[in-house]
Amino acid sequence: MKVHLDCFPCFLKQAVIAVRLGTKDEALQAAVLKGVTDEIKATDMSKPPAYSTTFMHRKIRQLLGKDPFEDIKSEYNQAALRLYPELRERVFQSKDPLWTASRLAIAGNIIDFGIFSSVDIIGTVERALSGNITIDHYSRFKRELDSRSRVFYLLDNSGEIVFDRLLIEVLVKMGKKVKAVVKGSPVLNDSTAYDAAETGLTELCEIVDNGCDCIGTILEMTSPDFKRMFDDADFIISKGQGNFETLGCMDGSNKYNKVMTFLLQAKCDVVSKELGLSRGSMVLLSSGQ
Repeated sequence: MKVHLDCFPCFLKQAVIAVRLGTKDEALQAAVLKGVTDEIKATDMSKPPAYSTTFMHRKIRQLLGKDPFEDIKSEYNQAALRLYPELRERVFQSKDPLWTASRLAIAGNIIDFGIFSSVDIIGTVERALSGNITIDHYSRFKRELDSRSRVFYLLDNSGEIVFDRLLIEVLVKMGKKVKAVVKGSPVLNDSTAYDAAETGLTELCEIVDNGCDCIGTILEMTSPDFKRMFDDADFIISKGQGNFETLGCMDGSNKYNKVMTFLLQAKCDVVSKELGLSRGSMVLLSSGQ
């Protein structure tokens, strides 16, 4: 996926959301917005949008002197944890816990403060469990999963990580060894090791970080340790638009010769158009055969 002209208003919208979360000082808000214009002007149109937003958010944190998403990340972790007992019961009382948990993982992808400033978690959960998702490769996903013992799980956002925990619980009960990947340092509301600990995921599976603050998974920015783990992985679950932008192809294939399953919601017009879907579509896209 490459940057489209329609990405530029989104870059600015993301910056506005970040500065409003980061400070109430209107003069500083304006200074930070003006300060990120060089990063936006330097956008490489041949790269996924995640490249530009990675540099932009680095600059925002530098100019604010803080992570503007720190407080709201914890707020959404706690909100999702309050839902966790009921959601877990729904998963393990269902006829197919893997099906239910994968749908809930997609529902959790609505928690994205790079795009939305408020979210309807409950409504999205019910829609994921009661309606058809637009791209549904569940049978392929399950078939590929059944033949493998290890899962490399690329996490996305805070709050959403609780929904991923449900799917990881199912995978562990299936006998899979799960390695869950967080960001090496804060960016947007993406999950870090702190979020994994706060939501209890560290008690369930191995947590590793990618050694960087990139949005999505930009392999050339990640640490040597992460690259080795990625190279060694043969079954990958990839959460969210950022990971899809940087690792996936619109036809469901990928350039890494790995079985990858992308769980996401098409939350922006550009990704939706590339996939040929309406905005808000839920996607379970597998590169397996």
